[in-house]
Amino acid sequence: MGRIFAVELEGRSYGCKSCKTHLALADDLISRGFYCQRGKAYLFNNVVNFTIGELEERAMLSGLHTVADIFCCCCGQIIGWKYESAHEKSQKYKEGKFVLERGRIVDEIDFSTEFRVDSCISMSDSEDA
Repeated sequence: MGRIFAVELEGRSYGCKSCKTHLALADDLISRGFYCQRGKAYLFNNVVNFTIGELEERAMLSGLHTVADIFCCCCGQIIGWKYESAHEKSQKYKEGKFVLERGRIVDEIDFSTEFRVDSCISMSDSEDA
């Protein structure tokens, strides 16, 4: 697997609730008016430090969408999903955007004291520990 290098964001940021890895800038927040099965969610233009799952068709309150779940690249926690395509014309603005579940993120973290890069480093079998 090798090492994982996480991007550190400058400015007010949202991070993973589990491991505090930077995920998105407050400037990239589009809407706080989204919901998921577990409660509130936020729509963002851009998200970093994630891995993406398989595409699937998902029926949502706003219609049928092709989405992929996204996971924190450091701890593997599901953090939300990415809209790949919308089937209804009125929902096309969501394509390429990200939803982060409010219960899985934290905001306004002082990352200089709480974020530690060594928490994201993993070793593969071929590397010496």
